[in-house]
Amino acid sequence: MRYEPIDSKLFVTNRKRFTQELPKGALAVFNANDILPSNADGTLKFIQNKDLFHLSGVDQEETILVLFPDAYKPEHREILFVAETNDHIARWEGAKLDKQQATQVSGVQSVFWLKDFELIFKDLMSQAQQVYLNTNEHLRAKAEVETRDDRFRKWCLEKYPLHTYQRSAPIMHKLRAIKMPEEVEQLQKACDLNTQAFKRVLKFMKPGVKEYELEAEFLHEYVSHGSPGFSYEPIVASGANACVLHYVENNDVCNDGDLVLFDCGCWYANYASDVTRCFPVNGKFTERQKQLYNAVLRVQKASLAMLRPGNQLHEYHKEVGNLMTDELLQLGLLDKTDVKNQDPNWPAYKKYFMHGTSHYIGLDVHDSGLWTEKMEVGNAFTCEPGLYLPEEGIGIRIEDDIVIGEKENLNMTANIPKEVEEIEDFMNS
Repeated sequence: MRYEPIDSKLFVTNRKRFTQELPKGALAVFNANDILPSNADGTLKFIQNKDLFHLSGVDQEETILVLFPDAYKPEHREILFVAETNDHIARWEGAKLDKQQATQVSGVQSVFWLKDFELIFKDLMSQAQQVYLNTNEHLRAKAEVETRDDRFRKWCLEKYPLHTYQRSAPIMHKLRAIKMPEEVEQLQKACDLNTQAFKRVLKFMKPGVKEYELEAEFLHEYVSHGSPGFSYEPIVASGANACVLHYVENNDVCNDGDLVLFDCGCWYANYASDVTRCFPVNGKFTERQKQLYNAVLRVQKASLAMLRPGNQLHEYHKEVGNLMTDELLQLGLLDKTDVKNQDPNWPAYKKYFMHGTSHYIGLDVHDSGLWTEKMEVGNAFTCEPGLYLPEEGIGIRIEDDIVIGEKENLNMTANIPKEVEEIEDFMNS
């Protein structure tokens, strides 16, 4: 484990919050993710199922969590099943959690080997009135690969067809949207590490450097401080490349006079950071770059101020669109006729700013959360307006990670330079 252990009290609290949402007689099951194959005998790096991690803190494959608060036996009300380790596994892969270690990590007192699951589960199902199963119901999810949860769901329906089945996802989206103080601490660590990486790159950048060299600087800073690496495919986009929203090739040369758009984030303790900044390759903005950059920055500052309890995400995004429309009118990129004749389903500003402004962030970069609910204290969001002009070879996006507070928000990435003068001073100091 590269990160400092998280106190198991967090996971005990998270399980309590979840079981309080269950009706009487309900049982819930959460499975770890698979280790996915690549080619030949290769495998991809393991990434834990974030719902299971949220409830247990276990960062290991072949793990099952069963929650059954009304189980007849007290020791069956929370059960963690883990794969039994042995000398062969320890020699080739490293030892897995033993029962005592699994309890220390999760706070779950009843830990069994995975081979005992079916026998114990049969006993639990004889008592359960409803069964809550987990599915990936993220709005952006593309379910092209069958997961361990998917296979388990099929097995349950075949083995126990007369039970009533329910979805855990709505509960998890509700709970994960509100970050506990311990979670904010981990998010801040991820953001602090990202801050260090951005500052490192600011000092390293110069005309003629390759985009992938800048990417490597981020990765070096991340890994050398306990992160497994990028929390998503990094975007290091110089010049017109910044107008490609998901540009990830990062293989071009950064030319004198261009801006570079950096959309980079890292993992820390399974929590993600997600930040975007735009820096001039030579350390000095042109007047046109400064004009466009400050327009985006004004929208971002106003947008950050609207991420407050009681506001609603869909309405918030409409208001951000109005802010950007005003800036585009002042820049002369839109005129009043464009706005008057715009399609309400695709407003005129979308020509230059075609993506959303904020999304939940946490254990996933695009974290679980309910878009139909009003913002609450403890929600964590990104804020990332942008402006893209391919004909001028300029793409600008400015993004911070914030947690909504009762009196004021916590901007976890506020120390990454974003004012024009601040950026120029830092790069040339």
